[in-house]
Amino acid sequence: MSDDLLKKVISHAKEYGYIFPSSEIYDGLSATYDYGQNGVELKNNIKKYWWSSMVNMHEDIVGIDAAIFMHPKTWKASGHVDAFNDPLIDNKDSKKRYRADVLIEDHIAKIEAKITKEVAKGLKRFGDDFNKEEFLKTNPNVLRNQAKIDEINDKMRDAFNSEDLGNIKALIEELGIACPVSGSKNWTDVRQFNLMFSTEMGSVAEGSNTIYLRPETAQGIFVNYLNVQKTGRKKIPFGIAQIGKAFRNEIIARQFIFRMREFEQMEMQFFIKPGTQKEWFEKWKETRINWHKALNLGEDNYRFHDHLKLAHYADAATDIEFNFPMGFKELEGVHSRTDFDLKAHEEHSGKKLQYFDPQENKSYVPYVIETSIGLDRMFLAIMSSSLKEEALEDGSTRTVLKLPAALAPTKVAVFPLTKKDGLPEKAREIINELKFDFNCLYEEKDAIGKRYRRQDAAGTPFCITVDHDSLNDNTVTIRDRDTMQQERVLINDLPKIIGEKVSLASLLKKLESREAAIV
Repeated sequence: MSDDLLKKVISHAKEYGYIFPSSEIYDGLSATYDYGQNGVELKNNIKKYWWSSMVNMHEDIVGIDAAIFMHPKTWKASGHVDAFNDPLIDNKDSKKRYRADVLIEDHIAKIEAKITKEVAKGLKRFGDDFNKEEFLKTNPNVLRNQAKIDEINDKMRDAFNSEDLGNIKALIEELGIACPVSGSKNWTDVRQFNLMFSTEMGSVAEGSNTIYLRPETAQGIFVNYLNVQKTGRKKIPFGIAQIGKAFRNEIIARQFIFRMREFEQMEMQFFIKPGTQKEWFEKWKETRINWHKALNLGEDNYRFHDHLKLAHYADAATDIEFNFPMGFKELEGVHSRTDFDLKAHEEHSGKKLQYFDPQENKSYVPYVIETSIGLDRMFLAIMSSSLKEEALEDGSTRTVLKLPAALAPTKVAVFPLTKKDGLPEKAREIINELKFDFNCLYEEKDAIGKRYRRQDAAGTPFCITVDHDSLNDNTVTIRDRDTMQQERVLINDLPKIIGEKVSLASLLKKLESREAAIV
């Protein structure tokens, strides 16, 4: 993968109505994007997949939708007012600002690329006899580079855990990290910058109160924990899920929709008995990686990455990283948050947030396991792994967006072969039958081949062509996006044929069978 792929994804996303730069007629607004007619459908389908698997398929998990605006004390209790900072460093020559940890991580990524190159050379040399696992354990170049990575990670972890900004700068200088723009190593000191957006609530400025746009959705769940537990008569363990917007004043927002100032999160907080967090942490790690892998975006595109620096509320944390066009980056986090949040809200609100355990015959503040995924990052992961350029047998190429069929914006496109002889009317009849179950599209412009190519690029799993025979024998030609195979089928069989591949239910059943196989 490369930056070239990211550029192709950005271009393709705009051309086919997935993502537009926000306020583009005014030259746009940095790090903000609008989801177009296809983008909003894909985004909603990702939400449905997450919500159905997280809430509908788990009897012990329910959902809420909390307000974006919250009492200011919420963010004091959560630690965001005092500790929600990014370590920033400026290059004195280019005047560009960077996150210090990202500069170091990018340097590590370059060393990882050398290991990947060594593996590729080994595969080329030994072919089918190549043992990757053994190669990584024994190759001198791999071991030397891995030792470098381990040493850097150790130093970075120590510097961040001790919050020693001087040591962070010293590590950047020791590694010889240069500004990507100027090429110079002339750095300022590292400084902390709070990421929360603030505004005023009130009719006049003098009487207003400072409030914040929420930087995460989790706190809306924590302050509603007792409401949900009591009204839902929930027994521990149980979870509360939420999908919603969050806002962070990212100084270095970049890489398309990977890092934005306005974004959407899909989070679940799972409330458990203290002392059981290790077991539940491992369980939710496996559950979440299975959710991702069920989409068939490539098993090798995922890896776990344990946090070098734990947040103040966590006793364990890992990221599910995805191989984006710019390399492996965080897609989802699984965190053991202990009882920090509920205890902090107890202290600042003066309200008890405890659970009475009838089996233990005592009350306690539950511990929490969190799963948190960026919806926009999930969107980018799907788009970047689905966009393909394929060489065909006739020497031509086609651009195809091989989206997971259950998530595709349009499930089926229906084409009349010509614009006359009753074929458009027959095509409309088919759409009128299918539209209650599937998002359909009607198209009659251009030759059939061009229409196929257009729908391939848009990601539509099936195309149906209505011809003159359709009027006599009630059959149509159905074409599969991925294989390009065409088959003559009865119109009455279309709902079953299409549903088996594109329905969300079929994807959820596949997910359930994966989880059952592991158990």
